[in-house]
Amino acid sequence: MKRVREAATRWEALLLVFLIGTFVFGAGVSKYFWTASNISIATASFMPVAIVALAMTLIIVTGEIDISVGSIVGLCAASLGVCLEQGLPIGAAMPLSLVVGALAGLGNGVMVAYVGLPSLVVTIGTLALYRGLAQIVLRERGVSDFPEWYQNIGFGTIGGSPFPWSSLIFAVLAIGFAVFLHATRGGRALYAIGNNREAARYSGIDVKRALLGLFVTSGVMCSVAAIVLTAYLASARSDTASGLELQVITAVVLGGVDIFGGSGTLGGVVIALFVLAFVQNSLGLAGVTPEAQQIATGGVLIATLSVFGAARFVRAHSAARGRFRRRRPHTLTTGRRLEGPSGEVRSP
Repeated sequence: MKRVREAATRWEALLLVFLIGTFVFGAGVSKYFWTASNISIATASFMPVAIVALAMTLIIVTGEIDISVGSIVGLCAASLGVCLEQGLPIGAAMPLSLVVGALAGLGNGVMVAYVGLPSLVVTIGTLALYRGLAQIVLRERGVSDFPEWYQNIGFGTIGGSPFPWSSLIFAVLAIGFAVFLHATRGGRALYAIGNNREAARYSGIDVKRALLGLFVTSGVMCSVAAIVLTAYLASARSDTASGLELQVITAVVLGGVDIFGGSGTLGGVVIALFVLAFVQNSLGLAGVTPEAQQIATGGVLIATLSVFGAARFVRAHSAARGRFRRRRPHTLTTGRRLEGPSGEVRSP
């Protein structure tokens, strides 16, 4: 019974309730909510965000952050478009896009892990840098002459089911990331880094190498997301994935990952991704504009941070009270007079 109560009070259980409520809301808003085409569209449109969120989860667990993910996706999409314009087959352009993403992540990782700059400051700078490079590479033009088999990666469905091929890519990646984070020594090391970086370093964990690997992984996941998003849109532009970082960070934080690092689960992030995906889909079916949906996403992020901030304050206050009580001297309540070693009388 105790385990049942603990499971019911976990953040992931509350997210499942939110997800069910989202389904009820969507069904009430539109009769088309449960159609196969709508489920496919809602899932496919959010898969690029979901893929990037996997790596972002690991980064935030360590207490770092990557604001440049949207710009890296845009840069990788621009590289795909340029390769196609130069006559390179899309099958050869995709590996090159992965290299571009890895190099972009490497740049972030070197500055954070080895130069020692704050990740927030570094990735705000590279957000502008990588987006500017994408605009230089592709300028204002768009490239849309992609082969049909490639476009099916974005919105083609698996065997007539409502699930797109991109969801299969995400599922495979999510399983791999979950196994690494929750079942390997490397994953436990990330939690240790997020809880106390100095203690992790003294325990033998190579913190710099771990952080560098995370940012490179984030760049590669941005490349995969660019491939999926470009296939879904059937077009490559320099402004692809603008604002994607807000959705990614919102999903990770809503999934229960502490923005200061050290705690969180990938399962909670996956549930949060589907909550956000179907909330946005439901709002779209209700006629809410994309601008208003972005306001709602920002509101969810602020509300979630406020909840976790309040919880952190309560835990810290409770711990402080516990330490104070333990330090208070014990007094006798028998009402008897006590005499000290020299015969002086002391109150009980």
